Order: sequence, then structure tokens, then C-alpha cells
Amino acid sequence: MTKIISIPNVITFIRIIIIPLFVTALVYERYGTALTLFCLAALSDMLDGFLARKTGQNTELGAFLDPLADKALLVTSFILFAVYGWTPSWLTITVISRDLIVTLGWIVLYLIDHRTKVEPTLTGKTAIACQLILIAYTLVSITMNAVPPPQGWMFGLTALLTILSALQYINRALRQTDGK
Repeated sequence: MTKIISIPNVITFIRIIIIPLFVTALVYERYGTALTLFCLAALSDMLDGFLARKTGQNTELGAFLDPLADKALLVTSFILFAVYGWTPSWLTITVISRDLIVTLGWIVLYLIDHRTKVEPTLTGKTAIACQLILIAYTLVSITMNAVPPPQGWMFGLTALLTILSALQYINRALRQTDGK
């Protein structure tokens, strides 16, 4: 039986619990609290993966929940930020589209050859990191008046990396299914 309760999985569960608290903080204009919760969630993402690798506590549940928690945090953030006018709607559409492409691609790979895991790419990890940094920076600029709001190039860079990672996942999936 695969172990379900492990320190990395508990950290992932905590990250999932943070998401509605983060949303509540944003809705009630507690931006400092939202920033703290977001940073805790982002740091917990790094911590759970590090601990899973270093302690050998990788589980199928963790491999499923970790990216799901990341997508939930990012998509929720981008939707709220677009609604509040803090980030452009086109960027939110780009981020959500990339996640849909990756998720649908995973489903197709599973149906074709029963692959249950899609390995992350460096471009994908960089895109996620850029998205996290953009959200954190936006929250910092809202919380601290001395910090200017995000600039257009920040949105453009985030979108470019997000699109490149989607194209890379598509290319990889096409190569894996070639001849099937």
C-alpha cells in the first residue's frame, strides 16, 4: 500500500487549505495577509518537493496533488487579479489556456498509452516561477505604495514563457504519441 500521509503531502494539503484563505484576504482587502499567505503557499511548493526528493517520500498522491495545488493557486490568483484590474485579462486567458492544454494533453496521453505522469520541463518550471513572482510582486505593489505596479514587460515576459511552455508540452506529447 502506498503511503498517503507523509510530510510533503501534509504540506501540499496545507497549501490547498491556504487558497480559500488567500481568496478571503483578497476579497476583504487584507492585502498584507494575502501577500503573506501567497508567499507561504509558494514557499511550501518548493519545500514539499524538496522534502519528497530528499527523504524518498514521493507518493502517487503527492505527484497528483502538488501540480493540482499549484494550478489552483495560480488560476485563482490570475482570475481575481484580472477581475480587480491588477493584471490584464489576456494574461489570465493565456495562463488558464496553458493549464488546460497541459491537462488535456495529459488526459490524451493517458488514453493513448496509459501514461500517468507528465514530467515538468525547465521552461514549464520557469513559466510557473515567473507567474508566482508576478503575483507576489503585484501584491507587494498593492501593499506598499513605494513599489510601482507591474510594468507591461512583466506581463509580456510571463505570457511569453507561459506560451513557450505550452508549445514545448505540445511538442513533447506529439513526439511521444508518434507512431502510436
